[in-house]
Amino acid sequence: MQLQQLTYFLGVAKTRHFTQAAEALGVAQPSLSKQIRALETELGAPLFSRARGNITLTAAGEALLPLADRILADLDTARLEVQELAGLRRGRVRLGATPSLCSGVLADTLCRFHDAYPGIGLEVEEGGSRDLVRDLTRGALDLALVILPLADDTPLVTSPILRENLVVASRAGDESLPNRSHLRITDLRDRPMVMFRRGYDLREATIAACRQAGFEPRFAVEGGEMDAVLRFVEVGLGVAVVPSMVLAGRPGLRGTPLSLDGGRGARGLHRTVALAHRKDVIPTHAATAFRATLENFLVEAAADGSLPAGLESLVQR
Repeated sequence: MQLQQLTYFLGVAKTRHFTQAAEALGVAQPSLSKQIRALETELGAPLFSRARGNITLTAAGEALLPLADRILADLDTARLEVQELAGLRRGRVRLGATPSLCSGVLADTLCRFHDAYPGIGLEVEEGGSRDLVRDLTRGALDLALVILPLADDTPLVTSPILRENLVVASRAGDESLPNRSHLRITDLRDRPMVMFRRGYDLREATIAACRQAGFEPRFAVEGGEMDAVLRFVEVGLGVAVVPSMVLAGRPGLRGTPLSLDGGRGARGLHRTVALAHRKDVIPTHAATAFRATLENFLVEAAADGSLPAGLESLVQR
């Protein structure tokens, strides 16, 4: 099996078209087809179904796809790491983070890292925790800020670094909510809610909390990203459960602390953020430097009180 064959396989798997894949890869179509057939012979199974010109993955192709993705991603990472050490290129950090962190502490950390290491390229992927875990596992990211807990079989090393308090976001001036300093999860029963798309851990956390309280949440609209959800709340479509820090700079929204079982002093609803990387891959020097920058920033911000409201550092120094 050759790396070139895996590259050709991925090209066809993603385009579902031999000619388009060959053009994208800058190779003659007959050569690409020959290498795919050689790979199928090596593996002892067809990778594509070619019925009536429709290219689809066989069961063997589906099994190979994530492995090929990871192999080539690891090769790219290894090449950059060696070049970084040899001083041939600048290096990079591919970081994944949830939307609340991208709009909060991450921006300040990225700025500090860029000032300290101006030659290191930064690539940021914003998404829900489930999506980030998938991309990190496949080798598309070096580090990711994900929400705990993860599935037991997830091949990642995690270090808790932050705790985010969750609040009920509502339109400013909305008098339909109980006039209390804290809301109970049961106050959301039968209330229209704006819900995130599938893949966002906030969606799962909200639904699980409602079910634990004995009711199914009622959705006014669902499927949005963070900015869309907040905008939908602003215009009055419903309420949403969000991290408190995403409400900064949004005067049209009000955030009310949320608890599972009562008022002030009760168990607040929160989530734990961890920095994660793959177990089977040693982080690059650039990724290790970014981690140190992030942890130092959180320690200093916690000490001088500059962390956003509702955010607590878990980094121990």
